[in-house]
Formats: sequence, C-alpha cells, structure tokens
Amino acid sequence: MSELKLNTNGIRYIALFEQTTGASPIDCIINENQNRVTFIVKSEEMGAAIGRHGEHVGRLRTTINKQIEIIEYSENPQEFIKNLLQPVAVKKINIIEKNDKHIAYIEVAAREKGLAIGREGQKIEKVKSIVKRHHDIDNVIIQ
Repeated sequence: MSELKLNTNGIRYIALFEQTTGASPIDCIINENQNRVTFIVKSEEMGAAIGRHGEHVGRLRTTINKQIEIIEYSENPQEFIKNLLQPVAVKKINIIEKNDKHIAYIEVAAREKGLAIGREGQKIEKVKSIVKRHHDIDNVIIQ
C-alpha cells in the first residue's frame, strides 16, 4: 500500500468517525459530486463501524449530511475488489502485469455488469481509484 494523503476534511471526517464508532478507518474518500463519504475499515472493526442496526452510520449521515459507505479492507487485492463491488457477485478476478502496469480483470454475471459499472461508470471509477490507492493496481476491467 502506498502512502495515503488526506485533506483537511478527510482528517476531520476520520476523527468524527472514530469518535462516533470507536473504530479507526484506514482511509476516507470524499466524493462531493455524489455527496458521499467512503470509509475503508479493517475487517475486525466492521461491526463497531456500522453499529447495532446501523446506528453509527445513521448518526454519521445526519452529522455530516452526506451518504456514508463503509468498505471492509483486505490485504488480498482480489478480496478487497470483491468488497468494493458489493453487492455484485464476482465470479473470478485475475490480476496480471502488462507493460509494468497491474490490471485486474473481473468476471461478473452478464445481468450484473451494469450494477458493477454503475450509472455513468461511477462505481467502476470509484473501484479503480481505491484499488490504485491501496494496492497499486492501475486499471480494472469488468468482463
């Protein structure tokens, strides 16, 4: 994983997340266009991050007035990509190196391809930026 850089808002949201949930996120990604904040959390802290019946997520959503997304981190890039694509069922992931670039080829059911890509490609772009940030994978291709 490369060194992560956070802006002032990212640091502020992480502090608020820790205070509200008791969990320490690994990363915070702010998407102003979608009015969404995504937190990356270790698997052992997912329960604390979400809270009973989603109460922590609800409290955060109300406090910062943005949609909240919590994603489980994994050291294994394939598992992490599966977590990023939830609820899409991933059949297979191949990560290859080509011309000094790492490319993840992801196989999903034909009927779930649109869900994996997202409206106007927003979901796949989010996946690409997060796996680049955490696992140095240069491109993600849905098959």
